[in-house]
Amino acid sequence: MNRWLLSAAAISLLTTGIHVLAGGPDVHDPLLAIDMPPVLKVYVSLLWHATSAVLAINSVALLWASISRRYREALTGAVVAQYLGYAGLFIGYGLAYVGTLWQTPQWAVFLLISALALVGLRSAPSDLSRLAA
Repeated sequence: MNRWLLSAAAISLLTTGIHVLAGGPDVHDPLLAIDMPPVLKVYVSLLWHATSAVLAINSVALLWASISRRYREALTGAVVAQYLGYAGLFIGYGLAYVGTLWQTPQWAVFLLISALALVGLRSAPSDLSRLAA
């Protein structure tokens, strides 16, 4: 078992829980309370719950990568690419719209998870390097 990837999976799962349990009442519910056309409320909820699903799936992918070497590089690479993309979006929109990173601090956790996952890949022998040997 790769402990770096397991740590990344645990933090990703914790992030999923925070998104669902704390973010719902703080972000999702207030957005739904705004007077807007019903179709926009549908999209707000779809995007909110799609984010929940992606976070949960990425947590499982990192957990699987920590246990099994077979798809470790592919699973970890896909999650890291997504989480680095999310970090970039939080940084960019935080700076552009509110002028600070501290009102949108999610970038920090996405960078942390990505860093742990990348260390996990580096610390484990690559499947490709074993094939070449």
